Order: sequence, then structure tokens, then C-alpha cells
Amino acid sequence: MTQPDVSVVVAVYNTMPYLTECLNSLVGQTIGLDRLEVVAVNDGSTDSSGAELERFAALYPGTVKVIHQENSGGPAAPSNRALDVATGRYVYFIGSDDYLGEEALARMVAYADEHESDVVIGKMVGTNGRYVRQTLYRKNDPDLSLYGKELPFALANTKLFRRELVEKHGLRFPEDLPVGSDQPFTIEACVRARKISVLGDYTYYYAVKRGDAGNITYRADQLARLRCTARIMEHTAGLIEPGPRRDAVFKRHFTWELSKLLREDLALLDPDTRRMVCDGVGRLVDTYLSDALRDSLGVKRRARLLLARSGSVDELMRAITDEAEHGAPPFLLEKGHAYARYPGLRDPAVAVPDRGFELLGETVTGRISAGTEMVSVGWEQTTDAMTFVLKARVGVVGDTSSAVVRLARSAMPDTADKLGARRLPADHELPAPVGRFSYEEAPDGAGTIVTARIPIEPGTAKRGVRVYVEVAGATYEIPVRADGLPGVQARRWGTSVPHRVAAQVNNKGRLVITTAPVWEPRTGPGARLRRLLPRLKRK
Repeated sequence: MTQPDVSVVVAVYNTMPYLTECLNSLVGQTIGLDRLEVVAVNDGSTDSSGAELERFAALYPGTVKVIHQENSGGPAAPSNRALDVATGRYVYFIGSDDYLGEEALARMVAYADEHESDVVIGKMVGTNGRYVRQTLYRKNDPDLSLYGKELPFALANTKLFRRELVEKHGLRFPEDLPVGSDQPFTIEACVRARKISVLGDYTYYYAVKRGDAGNITYRADQLARLRCTARIMEHTAGLIEPGPRRDAVFKRHFTWELSKLLREDLALLDPDTRRMVCDGVGRLVDTYLSDALRDSLGVKRRARLLLARSGSVDELMRAITDEAEHGAPPFLLEKGHAYARYPGLRDPAVAVPDRGFELLGETVTGRISAGTEMVSVGWEQTTDAMTFVLKARVGVVGDTSSAVVRLARSAMPDTADKLGARRLPADHELPAPVGRFSYEEAPDGAGTIVTARIPIEPGTAKRGVRVYVEVAGATYEIPVRADGLPGVQARRWGTSVPHRVAAQVNNKGRLVITTAPVWEPRTGPGARLRRLLPRLKRK
């Protein structure tokens, strides 16, 4: 029998009816049945998955091979069993609730042969609400580094591997890891590969989030996830020396796996389990978080990880719950630096250095704008002059004189509406500050009230009211919400050419000032009425 080009490994446990679509997508591949081998291992399913596998084996003899075994508790053991019998030049892994684009295998095998790649990654998309990071798939790349920004965030085994590489290094899945057992396999394969390639020109893989949330990743508890992450990091440390390369891979684990353990659901654990989670995270921080990697993390993750390492569970829980309920804390601006005022900042009992709470050049998404809102708006008017007076609360304290109001013509992008404060490029041309400013501490001590007195110039203009804050040398544009304030405040002023000014809340909840001349007709009923009005008032 001719050796197949690719063996597809399917570990199966109770995935009906998704399994049917998965298998149909395999036998329908354009690579052809004669170049394909499907090795499906039924890991003790209690639904009709086993029967469905046998049906496909009968329909496609010689292509679909089925193995039945007792339940092992995870995908590692059935995947290893399939590897022991696979015969293809390449091996590909697919979740039994996912499916492939019909040209996926033909395209990946051809690319691997053309570029002599040991690992090929095809573009994956999520369905049914499954999130899949897309930045890896911007373009085809025949020679991708494991140590770049993207690949460490795509360590699932849903890739094409040269089977010669797998067998040469004895690569198998650790069967005692209920979560993340594919990461040690994938990381070692990528470390040892001569060449890794990525294909972004076609949708190769559709990752399904099951309606019953049955994917094992969604079911694991915190202690199990912590133990698995620790094992993965230990295995990786044995493959990659300390330094920038190891940091590049571990950034994923500190950003995703460990940071996810320090979220709102931590409050649902009993105190002993909560401390066990924090202690375990702290040990990994002590062991693997280099200074460079620490500084590359956003302030929110960095502060939580360092609070866990210091054993400051109470402060960590306050940081988590306060942010969930009220938004992130204000920033303390001090001598050109900015510090997030999380619990524990400059607390000797916590002993986390200021660096742990400092904003270090990262983009702020929704943090600086927490608690930022309009306080009041009003007018000061004389015959020939109009001044708009607004008070706005911003989430900064300390050296707050960099918080200024500007009137901008261009609309902010939609992403700013969703994410909050937008960091502007260094070469971005800002409108000039308008008016005179004064600053006072907010009554709760967690922000600053900026009062702006803005002279309104005659003319035709429509300008959005924005607050800009300089934080550690970067300028942020903050969308100050005006919901709940009066919808329209119109005034008329001017003698030679009367003008009208209005402050309106637009459909995005922001304040817009509009000025325009009032053109009065010289003839007609309206003009005669205006000439009569002064006489009527005198009577």
C-alpha cells in the first residue's frame, strides 16, 4: 500500500453531533482518499460517537481507522495511541468538534514540501463565539520564528507536523495533564523544527465553541490549570535557555494562563484555595518572570502577578473586585511617571516596588477613562462674548496640570468608544488647548475635577469636546461621557452678526459644541414682527 501523505489524528470523547461534521470535512478533503489516513481514537465515549466512527470506517475502509479504548480523562492518551499507528509523511491533529476547509490538507502538504517545513500552521477561525487570535495569519510566511510576538500565542497542536520530526525526537503528549497537554508537544516540535511556516491565505481550520461548553479547556478548575501551566513552563525551561527567547514564549503564559487565574472568579474560591492559587502563581513569577518580561506586561497584569508573589491576597482581591465594580483606579502622575493606584501601591507591608504599578509605555485601554465623566456644563454671556464653562472629572491625581480640554473636529474611531483612552502617535497633530483651566481634587479623592472656561468664537463650526492627558510622556485622548446632562443648551449672542451656539450630546454620548451665524430675513412677515417687538415690549 502506498504511504499516505498525511495522517489526521482525531481524539474523540462525546462530541456528537459535532463529530459528524468533523469527519465529513476530513473525507471530503481535496487531497483525495488515497493520500489520506484518518486515525480516530474513541476515548470511552458514552454517547453515539463510537457508533458514528464505525459508520465512517465502514464507508471509507482503508482511510478511516478506528480504535476504541477506556476513557483516559483527556486528549493526550488517545492522541499518543493514534501516533503509534499513524503512517503518513505528515501528521495533523484536529479536535473532534472542529472541522477543516476542504482544501486545507492539500494546501498545507504542498507548502511543507515546497519549503521543506517541519511545521505548517494554517489559518484558524473561531465559530459559535470561539475566540481565535488572528494576528498570526496576516500573510503567508515560509520561515516563522517561535520567538516572535505571535506564534507563542498559538501553541495548540492543530498544525501539520512532519512525522519524521515527531518520531526522531520521540514527541508525545504528557498524559497526566488534563489541560494544555498539547503545549509541551507543540513547543518542543517548534524548538526542534528546521523551519516553521504559516499560511494565512485560506481558512484551514474552524474551531467550534460547543453550545454545552463541553470543551475541556472551559471545564478545568483553577488549581488544575495552575498545575498544568507549571508543568508546561517547566518543560519549556528545559528546552530554552533563560533570555529573550524564553521570555518570548513565557509572555504567553504570564499574559494568558496565569493572568486568567487572577480574575473575578478568584473571589468564588474558599480562602485556602485562593491562597494556594496565589502561592502557585507567585512561585512561577519568582522562577520565570525576568525584569524585561515583567516590564513588557501591561500594568494591570503586572500589578496582580506581583501582588500574588508578595502574598498580598487581600490587596489582590480588592484590586480585582474594585476594578470589576468601579473600573480601574486613577493614575498617580508624579515627576514624569504614572502609577496605577491599585491597593498595595507604596504600602510597606506589601513590598511591591513602584515599578510593578507603573505605566510603562503600553496602550491604555479603558483604564485612564475609568471614572471620567462630565460634571457640569454652563454658559457665561455678555452682549458680545460667550464663554462655555465645563467641569469634567478625569481619573488622574498628582501632577494633573497636563489634563487639558481641546475642541477637535475629527471624530474618534469606534475602537476608542469601546476601549476607552486612546494613546496617540507621537507625530499626531493635536488641536491647541482651549480656555483657562483650574484643577481640584474630586470629593472621593480618586480623581481630579478639571474646570475649563472656553471662549466661543463667532463662525460656523462643529467641534467635539475632548480631554487630553499627558501620562509619562505619552498623550491620551479620553472620551468623556456626557450622558444624562441637558441635551441642548442654545444661546444667541452678538450685535453686528448674531450667532447661535448649542452644546449637544451626540449619539455616542459625547458633548459637541456647534456655532453658526443667525441670518435674519430683511423682508416678509418675520422681519416686520421683529421690528414690532421692541415697541410691544415698551408698551
